[in-house]
Amino acid sequence: MEGYSCFCWNRGGVFDLVSSEPEPFSLPSAIPEWPKGDGFAKGSIYLGELEVVNITKFQSIWSCYVSKNKREGATFYKPLTIPDGFFSLGDYGQQIGQPFQGFLLAARPAANSKDAELPPLQKPIDYKLIWCSANWQDDSHDGSVCFWLPCPPEGYRAVGYLVTDDSNKPSVDEVRCVRADLTDTCESHEPILCIESNSLDIPFTVWKSRPSFRGMWCKGVPVGTFCCSTNSNFSDEIEISCLKNFDPALFAMPNLDQVHALIKHYGPTVFFHPKETYMPSSVSWFFTNGATLYTRGEEEGQAIDAKGSNLPGEGDNDGEYWIDLPDDHVKYGNIDSAELYIHVKPALGGTFTDIAMWVFCPFNGPATLKVGLLNISLKHIGQHVGDWEHFTLRISNFTGELCSIYFSEHSGGEWVDISGLEFVEGNRAIIYSSKNGHASFPHPGTYLQGSEKLGIGVRNDAAWSKFYVDSSVHYKIIAAEYLGDVISEPCWLQYMREWGPTVEYNSRSELDKILSFLPVNLRYSVENVVDKLPVELFREEGPTGPKKKDNWVGDERT
Repeated sequence: MEGYSCFCWNRGGVFDLVSSEPEPFSLPSAIPEWPKGDGFAKGSIYLGELEVVNITKFQSIWSCYVSKNKREGATFYKPLTIPDGFFSLGDYGQQIGQPFQGFLLAARPAANSKDAELPPLQKPIDYKLIWCSANWQDDSHDGSVCFWLPCPPEGYRAVGYLVTDDSNKPSVDEVRCVRADLTDTCESHEPILCIESNSLDIPFTVWKSRPSFRGMWCKGVPVGTFCCSTNSNFSDEIEISCLKNFDPALFAMPNLDQVHALIKHYGPTVFFHPKETYMPSSVSWFFTNGATLYTRGEEEGQAIDAKGSNLPGEGDNDGEYWIDLPDDHVKYGNIDSAELYIHVKPALGGTFTDIAMWVFCPFNGPATLKVGLLNISLKHIGQHVGDWEHFTLRISNFTGELCSIYFSEHSGGEWVDISGLEFVEGNRAIIYSSKNGHASFPHPGTYLQGSEKLGIGVRNDAAWSKFYVDSSVHYKIIAAEYLGDVISEPCWLQYMREWGPTVEYNSRSELDKILSFLPVNLRYSVENVVDKLPVELFREEGPTGPKKKDNWVGDERT
């Protein structure tokens, strides 16, 4: 089979049967030897009764192009070089045109596995055919591919599908099912492939899978497998599961020395726009240069000490307290004092480490509205005192390798794999902070919050400049709950109220004035786009601090 390829044209697209091995994408520089520790970057992770390893070498089984230019489609792979004693749990698939960063977990029973009657892993008893290309009634179709769901024994769950380049069932020796109590629920989240054809009554769809419950204390572990369906109303209820980590000690998480080494090796450089007016600062600089705590019903504010120790540290955001800036000069920040505030936490059942890096700016500037070629500087809309933004590094606990970075962009954000990052030196990525709003982006340019198609929305301009903060040097770890009492959280982190006042103004009147100058045929489009922008953009309201954000305990918003 080596070197063989067969192209088959039909109404669904072009198909290629391949046996080549994909070249995995790698970081610009070698990973260093990490400080000594327990289970971090040891190559395998114990999940209780299972030990798992990360497989990154694959052999391609089948590729499907759903456009004639071969730019759309997917390739499916089987894992190679599985260590002795470990077993495959399923196959892998990803979209064509993306650098290869695939992984699959292989598993074996851990030494402490006790239940002899129901061992952690069992062979499937059979396979269920989910879809086969031979189902197409098309004379131009030549060859076939089949997707199979392992049928688990009673008390077990399948955690992945298998792909074959013929219609023969796979051997039951090829994969293992997992005892049900060692699994967790998973969901579909990103499409890999959708095949539609006139000869098919319903489409065939393949999705990535991930644990349904994700966050700092959630136990679900992704296997790296995909899910698929021929149901046109395919929902999040899928037929496979993910694994579950039963190790309460999270033995694979890095210790404090290893965390510092990770930050020094991977810490990105944050570049602020060359025309940025509202620079970052440290929190202590903000406090000691005029930030004032106000209490409802009292006219006079109270100075805040450098550590924030006199901020109210109990209760919720009840509107009783807020911070304001009596002196405008504090709005412009002090980049020389700026530092990144680090929250280190387990991700995806402790098989990854998330290093969330928080940037503080004393002020968020007003927005700029783009309407086609017209750029309109807004007077109030978008501005507020106190601005907390962040980005998150996701690191594999199998190897200590940086896998991706989450870029927080106002009310949303995106994960970007390492292949889509820019690097300033070694393995340290670049974060571009947008002008006035300080949202994070992976590349320079103008990002539109609104409708790219219509060219209408709020501008986010990001560019290289001489204004930057190097997070590998200027940082402070403020929380790492899994380490126990090793990290003392700062007083200001316990402040759950707003870091700026709420100022009511008639944002609608400002927009109406702008709309009145636009051609009639543009007004409706602008109004329609603006109405869909986040509500917080249209009133001046200080944000709450990092610990009040959903992603503090939960996963990033995707």
